Amino acid sequence: MRKIVVFVFLITLSLTQAQELNCSVKVNSERITSANQQIFKTLETSLNEFVNKSKWSTRDFKNNERIDCSMFINVSEFNNNVFTATIQVQAARPVYNSTYSTPILNINDKDFTFRYVEFENLFFNPNSFDSNLVSVVAFYAYMILAMDADSFEYQGGNEYLEIAQNIVAVSQSGGKGWSQSDGLQNRFFLVNDMLSNTFDPIRLGFYDYHKLGLDVMADDLPAGKEGVKNAVLALSKINSVRPNAYLTRVFFDTKADEILSIFTGGPKVDITDLVDNLNRVSPLNASNWSKIKF
Repeated sequence: MRKIVVFVFLITLSLTQAQELNCSVKVNSERITSANQQIFKTLETSLNEFVNKSKWSTRDFKNNERIDCSMFINVSEFNNNVFTATIQVQAARPVYNSTYSTPILNINDKDFTFRYVEFENLFFNPNSFDSNLVSVVAFYAYMILAMDADSFEYQGGNEYLEIAQNIVAVSQSGGKGWSQSDGLQNRFFLVNDMLSNTFDPIRLGFYDYHKLGLDVMADDLPAGKEGVKNAVLALSKINSVRPNAYLTRVFFDTKADEILSIFTGGPKVDITDLVDNLNRVSPLNASNWSKIKF
């Protein structure tokens, strides 16, 4: 009888604990017409298994706690098992006491070249560089975990950011995107700036946006909208220190449509200063800001 109880307990435990990510990985090879398409399908299957079955942290996630995310790999060139591609990474988390999921990351990395031989095993070692494919995908897995944690707790994603930063450190020979000499908007600066005190207003604003803004809306919509407004105004202060910062762009690439939606319906709040700040900090989204109504 005791063995049966233990067996049932282990089954229950396996059903309630899961990996951290619920990720849809897609590989688009429409532009490649001179190669057997099977290798791209195999790559897609391998990546889905790698991302969703790997254990990325020591935390136990329940099935309903897994982070919904996606990685879209768009292959533009393929020759002798070398892929030239881009990778679009998106993630979302649920808003408290609602059926709505809010985007927490939306980034398009254009520096993604890797070698892959069909059916090769994908293994991640955080302390060594073995494959640019594995390193880039693992890097963004940890960025997803970090952004999710940051949205629930101020600087809650530090442990994941430190692992992502270590991936950058060991991947310096991996090609473009890992080095500070590769431009100002790449993987190096993404995680380096996240851990820099200079950009702390962005991380604090990101936390406040979710916990004092979105998560309040189900119970008090006007207060939630005020919380979102105050968070955006707070994180916008970084513009006076670091105008056109990469993290600012990443934030608004993720949140611009949502901000527009929040402030074009429901209870009115005073947003004169908000619109002025949005136009100054994120002029690329001026078409969105022009639609915000008072």
